[in-house]
Order: sequence, then C-alpha cells, then structure tokens
Amino acid sequence: MSTKVTQRKLQPVLEDPRFRIRPLQQVASACTGALITACFMTPLDVVKTRLQAQQSTANKCFLYCNGLMDHLCPCDPTMPQLKPENRLNGTIDAFVKIARNEGVGSLWSGLSPTLVSALPSTIVYFVAYEQFKMHALEFHYKYLAEVKGSPRGREIPFHIPLLSGVSARVCAVTFVSPIELIRTKMQSQKMSHAEMISTIRAVLKTQGFFGLFRGLPPTILRDVPFSGIYWTCYENIKSFFGVMEPTFGFSFMAGAISGSLAATITTPFDVVKTHEQIEFGEKVLFTDKPVSNVSTLNIRKRLWTIYRLSGIRGLFAGLGPRLLKVAPACAIMISTFEYSKAFFYHYNVQRHNEMLLIANTKRNGV
Repeated sequence: MSTKVTQRKLQPVLEDPRFRIRPLQQVASACTGALITACFMTPLDVVKTRLQAQQSTANKCFLYCNGLMDHLCPCDPTMPQLKPENRLNGTIDAFVKIARNEGVGSLWSGLSPTLVSALPSTIVYFVAYEQFKMHALEFHYKYLAEVKGSPRGREIPFHIPLLSGVSARVCAVTFVSPIELIRTKMQSQKMSHAEMISTIRAVLKTQGFFGLFRGLPPTILRDVPFSGIYWTCYENIKSFFGVMEPTFGFSFMAGAISGSLAATITTPFDVVKTHEQIEFGEKVLFTDKPVSNVSTLNIRKRLWTIYRLSGIRGLFAGLGPRLLKVAPACAIMISTFEYSKAFFYHYNVQRHNEMLLIANTKRNGV
C-alpha cells in the first residue's frame, strides 16, 4: 500500500515539464536499448541462421528475426556439404562448435549491419511512442479539466498506449521499409554503389515505386497489432501495480509478459509475412532476372490458404521459437529503455536544481 501511495505522489513530479525527458534523451535511451538487445540476441541469430542454412539444398532463402528486425538471407547451393563432425546438431551443439572452430567472436558476426539497420527503426519507434503518448495524455488531462471538471486520474487510459503504439509502429515500419529492401539485397552478395543503384532501378522497373515497400502491408498487419497489444499490456501492468517509475527488474518482467502475449496473438500474421518475404526474395532479390509476376494474394487469402493446407497449427507455426526470441528481446529492450529514461530524468532534476542554486546565489550577491 505504501508503495502505491508513494507512486501516486510521484506522478505530478514525473510529469513536470521541467524534468521531462527530452527527445534527444529518448533517442539515446532507444539506442542504448537496441545496442544491448542486439548484443544479447545476435548469438541466437547466428546459431539459427547456421542451422537453417545447412538444411537447405536449393537456391532459396530463409527469414529470421532477432526481436529488433527481420533478416532475409539467401542459401548458396554451391556451398560444400559439412563433414559429419562439423555438422550442427541442435542449438547447444551449434554454440559449442561455432565457438570452438571459429572463435567466440564469430557468434556476434553480423552485429554491425544489424545495428546500422535496426537503430533507425528502433529510434523512430520508441521516440514516436513517447511523443504520441505525451501529447495524448496532455490532451486527455486538458479534456478532464475543462470539459468534465474532474481532476486528472492516476491511471493512463486504456486507449492511449494502444493508439500511441499503433501510430509509432506505422511510422517506424513505413520509414525503414525501403531501407530494409536495399539492405537485404546487399546482404545476399557484395555490391558496389553502382550495382546497388542498378538493383533499385530493377525493382522499380519490375515492381513499380511500391515495390520498394513490398511486404509492408503484412508487416503492418503483424507489427501494428503487436505494438498496440504490447504497449497496452505493459502500461496496464504498471498501472495495476501502481508503478510510475519501474525498476529494471519490474520492466524486464512486464516487458517479457507483454511481448509474449502480443507475439502469440499476432503469430498468424507473422507466418503470412514470412511467406510473402521469402517468395519475394526468391523471385526478385536473390535472382539475376527479377520477375514482375510475384503473387499478390491479399492477407485474408493467404491466411485461408495456410489454414486450408495446415490447419490452425500452420497459422501458429514457429510460435515456440518466436516466443524464445521476442520475449527476451522485448524484456531487454524495454527495461534498458526505462532505466535510461530514469537516468535522464534524475539528470534533468539535478541540472534544474543546480541552475536554481546558481540563480539564487547570483540574486543574493554571494
């Protein structure tokens, strides 16, 4: 009870515009979270990619995600078959053999391009969410005071994190969609700037301008509900326990729970997105002769096709591995983000107090 009372008293202070987290501080918090999340999740990505690649015998591609972003990768049919003693048999075995044969550092191969690609999306997403939430709360409190004449409530209304999360995700995925297309092609082979421009022209010629946004509708359909559910759950968990300034441990657990619930509900859309991205990669990106007749089935038809062929199990294929990635990624990201925000909040308070002290000293002529 005393904790909840303390948190209630903290609310006006935490929302004081003088101490509010600045946009650049939000950017720094998002960058910190993305960096730490990528460092923890990249070894899992490397292991999963190796396991998938050794199972492929055709010139196809596969998709994996580290919780920050998706990666579409080609499989090289000319790659020699692994010797039995070097073949990877499961996750633990892969960790051991990769570290022993290639060095521990190889478990973090690909970290740099992941950060370069993931940071813009993460920054746009988290900063946009904070800004949308802040302005929505200000409008809500103003409405309560002027229209209803009631004092501001302690809890954040249900619809604010929902709408803020949805809006932030739409901004993020739309912003990075063309970047992701270019990055995916560059990952498939070494390319000069001239070759990269030629590839963009080929996509524009065969797919049109909106070809640069291929996969955006299923991405939005998967990530937008995910974000709405995630932020609504997270903010409601905080409100339920009366937490205004969460500790690292609290935000870690709340982030894992919220991420798991959101990931479970949106898995069918993740399956659809994976099918469409792989199809686009095989017919457009990882081929010397891009085709223009890529299937354009709408989301509902794709869901029905998967259900007809594989049933409910097909719609929720990969749920287990997805939870193993999304839950820790969400937990690490949000706890780091919240911890960084708390750091900058107390820094702002300290700076404000120092400025007041200096002003008082000058006024008193000391």
